[in-house]
Order: sequence, then structure tokens, then C-alpha cells
Amino acid sequence: MFKNLFKHSLRAMNRQKGYVAINVLGLAIGIACSLVIILFVVHEVSFDKFNEKGDRIYRLVLNGKIGGQELKVSSSASPMGPTMLREFAEVEDFVRLNSWGQTILKNGNQSFIEKDFVEADSSFFNIFSIPLLSGEKKSVLNASHTLVLSATTAKKIFGQENPMDKLLKVGDDTVMYRVTGVMADVPETSHLKVSVIGSFMTNKRANDNEWTSNSFNTYLLLKPNTKAKQVEAKIPALLKKYVGPQILQYLGLSMEEFLAKGNRYDMNLQALEDIHLDPSIQQDMKAPSDPKYLLIFGSIALLIIVIAAINFMNLSTAQAAKRAKEVGMKKVCGSSRGMLISQFIAESMLLTTIALVFAILIVELAMPYFNSLLDAELKIDYLGSWYILPGLLLFSLIIGLFAGSYPAFFLSSFNPYEVLKGKVKGSMKNGKLRSLLVVIQFTISIILIVGTSIMFRQISFMLKKDLGFNKEQLMVITRAETIGDRITAFKDALNKIPGVIKVASSTAVPGHGNNNNSYMMEGREQETFLMQTVWVDYDYLETYGHKMISGRFFNDDFATDKDGCVINESAVKQFTLVTPLTTRFITPSEDVTKKEYMPVIGVVKDFNFESLQSRINPHVFRFKKEGFNWGYITIKVAPKDMKKTIAGIEGVWKEFTSNDPLNYFFLDKDFVRLYKEERQNAEMAVLFAILAIFIAALGLFGLTSFAVEQRTKEIGIRKTMGASVFSIFFLISKEIIVLVTISTAIAIPVAFYIGNSWLQNYYYRINLGVFDFVIGFGIAIVIALATISYRTIKAATANPVDSLLYE
Repeated sequence: MFKNLFKHSLRAMNRQKGYVAINVLGLAIGIACSLVIILFVVHEVSFDKFNEKGDRIYRLVLNGKIGGQELKVSSSASPMGPTMLREFAEVEDFVRLNSWGQTILKNGNQSFIEKDFVEADSSFFNIFSIPLLSGEKKSVLNASHTLVLSATTAKKIFGQENPMDKLLKVGDDTVMYRVTGVMADVPETSHLKVSVIGSFMTNKRANDNEWTSNSFNTYLLLKPNTKAKQVEAKIPALLKKYVGPQILQYLGLSMEEFLAKGNRYDMNLQALEDIHLDPSIQQDMKAPSDPKYLLIFGSIALLIIVIAAINFMNLSTAQAAKRAKEVGMKKVCGSSRGMLISQFIAESMLLTTIALVFAILIVELAMPYFNSLLDAELKIDYLGSWYILPGLLLFSLIIGLFAGSYPAFFLSSFNPYEVLKGKVKGSMKNGKLRSLLVVIQFTISIILIVGTSIMFRQISFMLKKDLGFNKEQLMVITRAETIGDRITAFKDALNKIPGVIKVASSTAVPGHGNNNNSYMMEGREQETFLMQTVWVDYDYLETYGHKMISGRFFNDDFATDKDGCVINESAVKQFTLVTPLTTRFITPSEDVTKKEYMPVIGVVKDFNFESLQSRINPHVFRFKKEGFNWGYITIKVAPKDMKKTIAGIEGVWKEFTSNDPLNYFFLDKDFVRLYKEERQNAEMAVLFAILAIFIAALGLFGLTSFAVEQRTKEIGIRKTMGASVFSIFFLISKEIIVLVTISTAIAIPVAFYIGNSWLQNYYYRINLGVFDFVIGFGIAIVIALATISYRTIKAATANPVDSLLYE
């Protein structure tokens, strides 16, 4: 039976080569798009699942509200983990991580920049399933100044030499670090970014008792069969016991008074496997992905398959007249309707199986592009699991069944008596269903066009918006601490380079991490005010081009300015400061009786220090006194002879750092990094939208071809009666214009809802206008008319004699 079905299917396909080509191409592209999106979704949801104890690993998250500002960060205090292990029976182990980011390792005279240096407790390898290739789990990090290198880093630094017990210089530390272990590279599907691990024991705060300074990531390993809620229920009492006394010490408020003023200070447990898909929490490691994009692209995959399936349905039913006699003859010869349905579905499944082969080829060719775009390692491991190849085949057969069911039932329903007399119902003149399916195709296409247009407009808005400072021509040098206490001399040397306009030193720069500090205010001592804090020097304002609203920036003509501060407009508004220049903030001190006052000497215009997804929060600039050597050095350079200027800067850097490698970035280009996810997802959306429209256009081309064939004599008669080429073109295309117009009417409210919902993720966003929706209609009309033009104009310009002789 199957052999006969296969044979008949091949014969039928051989008689309809054009129809087969259009369907195979459309289905292949549709299946390929779906496979890529499925790989992307599977990749995103697979993060951290390689950990054998993953179901018991949780990260502590600070969920607070201080001074009216919400906090949700993956930070906790140094004593939090050790104390919970000691006092909570449910906790089996803990590990603290401190991300250094970019660090220089020196092996003799060779320097290596490592981007992902992390400090960790010795329990790291007990909690996370990262195999140790050399060294013992329990001892590799249990002493200060010890290191574990990833396999890639070890090879980069030592080549084929055994790295064990070798000594390395790390950063500016004068004590050498000993390599005690080599680990396998951390999987790409981990939220951790780690290439070198230093012992947390080296950190000066490893054993401190500071509970209000949340600077580290703490992970807990709970005992088997322990619920996270059991642990969370005990945390408030723990915080009251340990955090409460320090709040009283620093702010003069009891824990109850602190909370009664509208503040909140909670610690929650976040499951390890939830970390990668939770962008609501600020974190130090890999940037989390927004799960809404999984829903968006999952929907796009489904819609593209629907478009390809609609093509199949439309083209199959459009061929009713061609296959009517075949159906009639088979029924007269004894074929049942069930047998005919089986034959048509078999044809459909054979087509989708052929399309699957081409789809896999397309995926393999396109995979390097998508991996580069997504910075991922997507791949189909065909032989890695037994279910991959059967799953792919089943996927294509389901599509074939879905696409072929209606045509099979439709074609098999013809009455043999009427068919053989030439009366075929459901021809192109009775194509209401096909019109409906075309409307669905173009509705989907217009939604995709409008959606991608909105995404790109928002991204363009974010990149071009006035941020309140000048980010152009700013060269930012990282690791300012390498210079040590010679930053002033370094700046003086840089200012002698002809292309250098201005140089500033600061502990943070826009788009990168910043301190969030609590302050009190004179006259309002019972309140807490949270501000993002940056320590800067005298030249910061001119270098970045901030605008003063009132008062002044730090000026060395005023000796007292070093103890003052400059705040932004948002601080004035949110703290309701009537006369900000008479305001004095108070920095928390261990001795509540000794108050350190910080008078406001100026107010700067609001500026976007972070992504436009976040609103502008209260910000304070404090003067960078001696000892504040960490952070960044920003150089405003002239656009002319920039290569020569950079070479001069590199020369000065080497002179001051004993030939250390210079690492820098330009702020305007770096700011684009904040919208990496949006840009890559918008690019993917555009690509899939183009492919969806192409598939729809393929189907439209096929339908137009059949329509022209059926109306060949009509066209010949009209031409004989004097009809113009344009009138014939309009006659055939007017139905398409009507269908696209109906599609637009349906698509606009849907696209508006989806686009507006997506824009809610951005505090600063575009407003949707008529143009966003007109462009979708315009592109759809142009594509539709361009698609049908060839066949329509060819028919309209044909010799009417040939048309009248057509049979």
C-alpha cells in the first residue's frame, strides 16, 4: 500500500513541477526558519541545566526599597553565606563570587588580559558542575593567593607546559598567586562568565562583619528535599538580628523605624535555572535575556509555518480543475474517498520530507551567521541523541499533515459524474477560502513588517537621543588603578599630546557599573536617600560636557569643594529640595554622633547614565580624593589624526605602567552595547519578516499563475474588444489590492497592541504614529503587485489570437 502511495505521489509531482518547486521552496524556508528559532529558544531555556545539583542551587537577591527607590540586585553582604550555613539547618553549602572583570595576569615578562576574573570560595566546585582537570576540589581555593585557570586560559599563558604550582602576578597585587588547579571551560550555556578563579580568601572583606554593604553574589546549596520558601521564611529574623544593629549604628534608626518609613530590606532566593531569563534583577555576570523575545520568536516560527502551509493549501485547491478528472476517473474505477485522501496526504508528506532536506541544508549554511549575531553556539547534533533525526522527520510529517489535510478532503470530495461532465465546483471563481487564506498570510506579514519597523525606530531613538552629556570622541581607559597614586602626573603627560583636548578621572563612566549609596540629610535625619555615586575630579564636567543648572562644579579655587557634592535634577525633584544649594547631605558613619556633612554646591542637568530602559535616578558627584585610584580615565580626543593621538596615549601609558597592555574603548561605540539584545533581536525579526513575506509572495505568484491560466480566453476576448493592458492588469490585481487592504485593517490593531506592549519595557520610548502602520500597508501592496506583475502583464500583452485558441 505504502509503495503504491509513494509511486502515485511521485507521478503526480512529476506532472506538476512548477507547483512542486513553489511548495518545496516555501516549505523549506518555513521549516528552516522554525528550526533556527527552535534552536534559539532551546538554547535560551537550557542555561545552567548542566549543573548536577541545579535543582538545589539558589542565588540570594536583595529586594529592597530605600528612599523611595526600588532595588532588585543579585548582591549580598559578605557574612550572609557563612551565617546562613551556620544558623540554617536547610543550607548544605554556600559560595561567594566577586567579579573583577578585566584583569592582567603576568607570567614573567608576558602580560595577558583576562576579561572574566572572579574570586570564589573553595566550595565553588562542590556547588557548580565545572570539572576540575587538575587539582583537588576541596583544596584548590582554600588558601589566599591561589588560582584556578580555565583550560583555554592555561593553554594561552603556559602553552603545553604544566601550569600547576606556577606563579603569576595578578593586577597590582605585590604577592604572587600560585596556580592550584585547571578547570574545564565554563559551558556557554552558563550565566557565569569565568575564565580565572582567584580564592575569595584573598579578598580583604572575606571575613568582615559588614552587613549593609552588598557587594558579592552569594549562592546557596540547599539540602535535598528542602523548599526555598522554608529558607526564605527564616531570612527576615536573620536580617533583623544582624542588619538591624548596623542600621541603628549608621542611621540612628531601629529596624522597625527604618521599615516604618516605607523602606524595605528583603533577601529572596532565586532558582539557578531562572537566572538567565530574569532581566528584572541587576547582575554582574552575563546579561540576562528577556523571556518575551522567546515568546515573540516562538510566535514568529509558528506564523511562518502557517504561511508556508497556507501556500500549500491554496495552490492545491487552486489546481482543482487540473486534478478533477484524475479524481473522477479514480472514483469510477473503484477508489474510495479514504484512498484518495490517503494519496493526497501522502503527496503532502512526501513534499514536506523533501522540503525538510533542503531546510536542513539552509540551516547549516545559515548557522555561522546566526551564531555570530547571537554570540552563541547553536547547532543541531543529529547523532547526539536518538530522538533528533526522528524528531525532525516527525516535525516535517506533522506540517505535511496539517498543510495537506484540507486539500485532501477538498479534492476527494468531487462528484465523479459532475467532474467527468466538466462541472467542477470550487474552481478559482469560487475561491472564498483561498481569499481568506491570502488575507491571513498578508495579515501576518504586515504585523511582522510593522513590528520590526517599531523595533528599529525605538533602537534608533535610543542611540540618537540626547543623553545629557557628550559621548562622542571620548576614549575611556579601564583599570585606572594600574597608574596608582600617579594619576595627576599621568593626566599632565596626556595633556601634552597635541590631539588630547581634556582628561578626567572617575570611579565610573556611563553605561558601566556604579555605586548605590545611602545618605541622610540635614533636617531630615529620619529619612534615607539613595543616590548613584560617582567620584570625579575637577576636569570631569568639561570632558563629558554636562550642563550645570545652578551652582558650580568642583573648582580648585574653592578648597571646601572637596567636601561638597553636585547632584542631578532628579535628586532635586525626587527629594523635593526647595533650595538645593543650601542642602547638606550626611554620609553614614560608624559613629552616629560624628556627622560628615556634604553640602550641595551645584545641580547638573539630568543625564542617562544607564540604558533608556531605566528612568534617571538621583545621582551625586563627589570629589575623587587621594586614595581613590580605581575606575577609569576618560580622554577627549580631537577627530583629526586620531591614530597618531592614540599612539601617543599608548606611549605614555607604557611609560607609567612598565609596559602593561593598554585597554580602552570609545564611549559612543560602547553605548551601543547596552542595546545588544534589542539590536540582535530586531535584526532577526527583520530577516524572518522578509522570509515570511517571500514565502507569501511565492504562494501569491502561484495563485496568480493559475488565475491567469483560467482566465486566458477571457483576457483574449477583452483585448479583442479593445481593453488596454492597464485595464487587464487592474482587473486581475484589484482582488489582491482588496485582500491586502482587508489584511491591513485586521493587522493594524493587532500590531498596535503588540508594539505598544513591547515599548512598555522602555522608560524612554517613541510614540506610535500613523507612519508605523502606513509603511506596513505600503510595503505589502508593493510586494503583492510586484509579485503578480510578471504573469499579469505577460497575459495582458499576449496575442489575443493565441489566447482565444488556448484550451
